[in-house]
Amino acid sequence: MVYFLIFVFKIIEDALATLRLIVVSNGKKVFGAVLQFVVTLIWLVLTGTVLLGIREDIFKAIAFSFGALAGSYLGSYLEEKIALGTNLFKVEVKNDIVNDLEKKLNDSNFDFTMIKNGKNKTILEIRGARKRKKTLADIIFSFDKKAVIISEKIRIISASV
Repeated sequence: MVYFLIFVFKIIEDALATLRLIVVSNGKKVFGAVLQFVVTLIWLVLTGTVLLGIREDIFKAIAFSFGALAGSYLGSYLEEKIALGTNLFKVEVKNDIVNDLEKKLNDSNFDFTMIKNGKNKTILEIRGARKRKKTLADIIFSFDKKAVIISEKIRIISASV
């Protein structure tokens, strides 16, 4: 039973630590600090439990390690699902679909700017919530299967909306 509890609490600790990184990187400092308090408290109690008598019971360390593995994976999964923040999507598409694509992007409430109109390609910069990445990609690829989409995380300094 103690091995299972070590395993579960290590998963919780690592998942919360990942969540803390997400919220702090998105400017939520107070919530991040509260999460750090909880993570530290769990870590102290858990590590103390594992280290107590570790020479006689190596399975505590093994449960701890497997919990770290599972917690790291769960934290990554949660980060992907929560997807806080705003991204800038740079999109290269064929010129002949730009008018229809612009209409669809407007209808889908994406903010965008056309930054280059080349001989065969147009480049758009589209600002949107990271959570809407798949929606945006689906829209773009429905117009141009060979479109190139580059995504980068941004922090908006000011907006005149």
